[in-house]
Amino acid sequence: MEPDEGEDRTPLLKEPRLDGAVPACCSARYNLALLAFFGFFLLYALRVNLSVALVDMVEPNTSLAKNTTSNVCPEHSSTINTPRNTTGKKYSWDADTQGWILGSFFYGYIITQIPGGYLASKIGGKLLLGFGVFGTSAFTLLTPLAADLGVGYLVAVRALEGLGEGVTFPAMHSMWSSWAPPLERSKLLSISYAGAQLGTVVSLPLSGLICYYMNWVYVFYIFGALGVLWFFFWMWLVSDTPETHKSISHAEREYILSSLKDQLSTQKSVPWRPMLESLPLWAIVVAHFSYNWTFYTLLTLLPTYMKEILRFDAQENGFLSALPYFGCWLCIILSGQIADYLREKQKLSTVCVRKCFTLIGMIGPAVFLVAAGFIGCNYALAVAFVTISTTLGGFCTSGYSINHLDIAPSYAGILLGITNSFATIPGMVGPVIAKSLTHNNTVGEWQTVFYIAASINLFGAIFFALFASGEVQDWAVSGYHLHRN
Repeated sequence: MEPDEGEDRTPLLKEPRLDGAVPACCSARYNLALLAFFGFFLLYALRVNLSVALVDMVEPNTSLAKNTTSNVCPEHSSTINTPRNTTGKKYSWDADTQGWILGSFFYGYIITQIPGGYLASKIGGKLLLGFGVFGTSAFTLLTPLAADLGVGYLVAVRALEGLGEGVTFPAMHSMWSSWAPPLERSKLLSISYAGAQLGTVVSLPLSGLICYYMNWVYVFYIFGALGVLWFFFWMWLVSDTPETHKSISHAEREYILSSLKDQLSTQKSVPWRPMLESLPLWAIVVAHFSYNWTFYTLLTLLPTYMKEILRFDAQENGFLSALPYFGCWLCIILSGQIADYLREKQKLSTVCVRKCFTLIGMIGPAVFLVAAGFIGCNYALAVAFVTISTTLGGFCTSGYSINHLDIAPSYAGILLGITNSFATIPGMVGPVIAKSLTHNNTVGEWQTVFYIAASINLFGAIFFALFASGEVQDWAVSGYHLHRN
């Protein structure tokens, strides 16, 4: 078996020698990764800002924060004496209503996943991703007006934001199928998608500061305006493929095209049936769903947990809520470098790297999430465990998260649309279930939320380890030849 694998991967060994003529610095493919990084930075800033702002938008007596049962942690003394701004309008939304508001984004997000992947394969990812960010930004600017008009309007605007953002990941995956040489996939994709984590890192504390010193409405105005500004840079500087790029060097264009020539399909029609019958695809679906259950539960509810259980004020809340995602961002960048090093130096096969990184990125978070539930009111340990849990999740970006490009580069956008559709369900139901389980905001209730998330993570990791593949599937290439990478 070992000689066979080495023989299959031989053509790719030429790439590092080519790479000397096409350095990463200032190259078109790394410029694309950098612009995508800022795009996903803004997308996640637009996605999570409501999680922080909502704490300030709701009247204190409607969130049941003032619970005096013995299970709730004691008050946490604050050292901040700066008078906070209190001009923001307050709304009487109970816990269930807040859960629906936080989940509403995903009602739109789930609809455009598969259409986004399909459209990207037909018209290219540049326009789709660009207008996806632009639309999300425009509706973010309308959020304060929608909140003033009523819960129904706010839910509708958030769902429309989800529609715009739903096409972005499939569009980006589709672009990388034309831009990312196989042995640089982990690096390039981890750079571009790490923007999502850094967007969370910056958005959570910054939103907290804006709410504290200004007014919660500016959370939506500032990030919305930045998204519109990014759109113009994206449309000006990016091309769908290396062939259509205005300023790419001849050497880089040839390097990218030659590295992908045996992996892309020339079929005009999408092989839907064999695609949907592919077990490696369903391994990604299960892993993606499981990981996102934990990710979205924490993403939307961590600010609430910090306030209601650990009793940190809005300013501390933002910084401590961001800490786990800063760790995750660092982990994504480093794991992308490590994954490609392991593959390029022939240490491990692609499937081995994907499985190992997914197991670390899903079992690790599950263990520390359960541990966070057990230590209850120990503030330092709670923050440390949640931070370690989310940080380890960063390994998944070089695991299942880019496995679509390994098994079917030509249809990577469509595959991501399929897996992300299933993976959006946790975003829709996770916050609602978590809110319904934490009506009294006791430590025991939050333990249940953490246990459910950890169990789902564990199942997804095992399923992926059993059924994942690192090879281009026969239905994904012209002539049905089996390739390994």
